[in-house]
Amino acid sequence: MMLATVALLAALPARAQDWAKARLDGKSPRHQEWVKVMNGKREVQSFITYPEVKDKATAVIVIHEIFGLSDWARSVTDELAEAGYIAIAPDLLSGVGPNGGGSSAISAADMGKAIQGLPVDQVNADLQAVADYAAKLPACNGKVVVAGFCWGGGKTLLFANTGKGIKAAFSFYGPQSDKAADFANINCPVYGFYAGNDARVDATIPRTTDFMKAAGKTYEPVIYDGAGHGFMRAGEDPTNKVEANKKGRDDAWQRWMALLKKV
Repeated sequence: MMLATVALLAALPARAQDWAKARLDGKSPRHQEWVKVMNGKREVQSFITYPEVKDKATAVIVIHEIFGLSDWARSVTDELAEAGYIAIAPDLLSGVGPNGGGSSAISAADMGKAIQGLPVDQVNADLQAVADYAAKLPACNGKVVVAGFCWGGGKTLLFANTGKGIKAAFSFYGPQSDKAADFANINCPVYGFYAGNDARVDATIPRTTDFMKAAGKTYEPVIYDGAGHGFMRAGEDPTNKVEANKKGRDDAWQRWMALLKKV
C-alpha cells in the first residue's frame, strides 16, 4: 500500500464519525441488529437495518470503505431502510482483528494492512453468503443488489462478476480491475458514481467502459463535478467545508434511489 494511503487511514480513523453514530444510537426508529452470516465455517458479522414497510422489500448489500465497517457505513443501512430497503453491511474484516475481532478491534494504523491482506476469493465468498442470506429473509422480495464505496466500490464489480442472483451493482468511486476477465461474467447492470476531483479513480473509467462494452454489459458512469473522493460520506459530515461534496452526495443519492426503483 502506498504511504499516502496509510497516512490517510491514520488521519481519518473509521470510528471518528460521531455524527453518523448518533443516527444509529437512538435517533432511528427502524429495527437494527447484528447477525452472523456463515460462509462455510467462517462467521461474517453483519449489520442489518429493516425498513418500516408493509410489503416485502429489495435487499441492498453495502460494502464498506477501506476504513472497515465504520459508523458511517452502518448509518448508510439506516438511510437505505428509511427509503424502503432492507440493507445489510457485512464486516469483511470479521475475524481478522486481535482476538478474532473485526473492524472495531483494528487500529487505524493497522487497518490498511488488514484490508489489503483480504483474499479476493474470501471477500467474494463472504458477499455471496450475505446475498444468499438476504434473499431468504422473510421480509425480502428475493431481489438483492450490491453497492460499495471506495475500496468497496472496487469490490462491487468484482463481486458482480462472480456473484449469483445480483440484480444491479452500484459502484461509488471504486478503482476497477485492469483485467477483461473480471468483467466477462457480469450479468446485471452496473452504475458508477465518481468524483470530479478524483483523477486516480477516474482514470479507470475509460478502461472499464471499454471492457463492459466488449462484454456487452450495461455500465453507466456519472461524474459529479467538484466533488472529491469519498463524497458520499464527506457530503453528510457536518464539518465538511466543500459544498461540491454535499451537492455531489445529494445528486448521487437521488440518482441511486431512482435506479433502485427500477430493479
